[in-house]
Amino acid sequence: MFDKELEIYTVEQITEADFGCEETGRNEPYALLRLKSFSDNAMPEKYIELPESFIAKQGIEEGKKVCISDAGEVNRYIRVVAAVIIDESDGVKKVFATARGYGAYKGWWEFPGGKIEAGETPREALVREIAEELTARIEAGELLKTIEYDYPEFHLSMDCFLAKVVSGRLELKEAESAKWLTKDTLDSVRWLPADLELIATLKDKL
Repeated sequence: MFDKELEIYTVEQITEADFGCEETGRNEPYALLRLKSFSDNAMPEKYIELPESFIAKQGIEEGKKVCISDAGEVNRYIRVVAAVIIDESDGVKKVFATARGYGAYKGWWEFPGGKIEAGETPREALVREIAEELTARIEAGELLKTIEYDYPEFHLSMDCFLAKVVSGRLELKEAESAKWLTKDTLDSVRWLPADLELIATLKDKL
């Protein structure tokens, strides 16, 4: 569960923070990050030092975003959108879920979606992602919930929209498997940790 306020920044530059471990007494080399506020252009640039090993592990790069909590914790920041596609054509409300086909969470279940590209609104990104991943065209409706979740290597911010298919069929192109789940079967799959945060809210919609 996420319970911290966040400041979001773009990494403008990464440079050496010092002359090496011997000169500073540190056990490992550090790098200096020059950050620019993502939401407040008037805010002065911010500088922080982080271990190079931490930067590599988190996948922090120039041009990418990071977030800093009130407690000073730094993490890579990823913003995505997810489609809560509901169908009730047979008189029973059900929601579409997919099983991830790759990575550390292979086989875990999630609501389909993806990242927002430059210049896109969240709804535009969602329509594009579903067309690319599932071939169908959807209509993105109400913002059901924005989930903030800390995975070990990054912080995820996920806008979850209620959606419906308006043309085409849902056909898997990337996911391992898919299911239509009812209110009674929502708990029958192993949800990704962030997506699990949505289940209680979704039960009120089914």
